[in-house]
Amino acid sequence: MAEKTIHVVTRAANGSLRTKEFTSFDEIEALHDKIGIDDCSTDLTLRGMPVFRGLIGPIPESSTTVRYESPEVFEVLTKEWTAAKTKRRRRRTSSQVEADKAAAEAKKNAMPAPNMVMPGTISPNISTPSTNV
Repeated sequence: MAEKTIHVVTRAANGSLRTKEFTSFDEIEALHDKIGIDDCSTDLTLRGMPVFRGLIGPIPESSTTVRYESPEVFEVLTKEWTAAKTKRRRRRTSSQVEADKAAAEAKKNAMPAPNMVMPGTISPNISTPSTNV
């Protein structure tokens, strides 16, 4: 397993988030009881990592960082994440929409070419000169 940085996020006494950084799982095992290993994560890099009593995780944070959270922090951050409004993507700016409307209006009001037949009118009877002798 490649070297991973482990972040343990808990709530400090004043209510702020407190993050402790560890370089090995042995350091965490001194503070928390190991109760098993993760064997069902959809992120295959997390499989085989320990699960600790009182912590939720492992959670992937980046390719080299794994995160464990206290249940309270997990609940609060999840609520914030779900409540966050995603910015709607606009495909066109308002100036592009106005330009498209103006182009459509100009096309609608354009004069047809002289040899073109206007829709809804009778087409002229064009015939070739007769060669009857």
